[in-house]
Amino acid sequence: MKRIDTKTRILNTAEQLFARDGFHNTSLRTLTDLANVNLAAVNYHFGSKENLLQSVIERRLIPLNQVRQEKIEAVLAAAQQQGTTPSAIDLLRAFIEPTLAFRGTDSGAKDFIALVGRALSEPDETVRNCFIQQILPLFKLLFTTLQQALPELPANILLARLQFTMGALSHVMCSSVRPLPQIPGFPEPLAGEELVEQLLTFVCTGLEASC
Repeated sequence: MKRIDTKTRILNTAEQLFARDGFHNTSLRTLTDLANVNLAAVNYHFGSKENLLQSVIERRLIPLNQVRQEKIEAVLAAAQQQGTTPSAIDLLRAFIEPTLAFRGTDSGAKDFIALVGRALSEPDETVRNCFIQQILPLFKLLFTTLQQALPELPANILLARLQFTMGALSHVMCSSVRPLPQIPGFPEPLAGEELVEQLLTFVCTGLEASC
C-alpha cells in the first residue's frame, strides 16, 4: 500500500473535518489527532488554518477548472474554425460534464462536495469567499462565452439564468453526497450519461428561452 505523505494526510483530514463539522468548528487539535501529526507539521506546510483551507480548495478546484477551461476553449476554437458562434449547450456541456465526473474521482471527492455545499448554504463566509475566489475567473469565462452564444439575451437576464443553472448543478452534486430517500412507487433516479443529458436539456431550455 502506498504511504501517504504528511502534507496529503493533513489535507485529506482537513477536507473531511471541514465538510463534516464546518471550518470554524474544526479545531487544529482535532485535526492533528486524527491525521496523526503534530501542530508544527500543520504550521510548516500551511502556516495557518486559513491557508490550510485555501490549499484544500485549490487542490480540487485548480485541476478541475483547468479541465473545464480547456473544454470551453475547445468549443470556442471549433466554432471559430467553422465561422459560427458557439452553441450554449456545447459551452454548458464543457462545464457540466467534468463537474459531474468529479464526483467519482476518488474517495475524498464527496467530502469536498459536502464542504462546498456547506459553504454555499451556511452564513459564515470564510469558506464561501475562498471558493468564490477560485471559481470566479472560470465563471466569468463561461458567462462571456454564453454572451457570444446568446447575444439576444440582456446581460442581467443571462446572469440570472446562469445562476439558476448553477443552482440546479449544485443540487445534483449535493444529492450525490446525500441522496434523497427512494419514494415508493417512483422510478429509480437517473445516473451517468443520462443524468448529464437530462440536466443539459433542462438548463438549456431555460437559458435559451425568449425574454
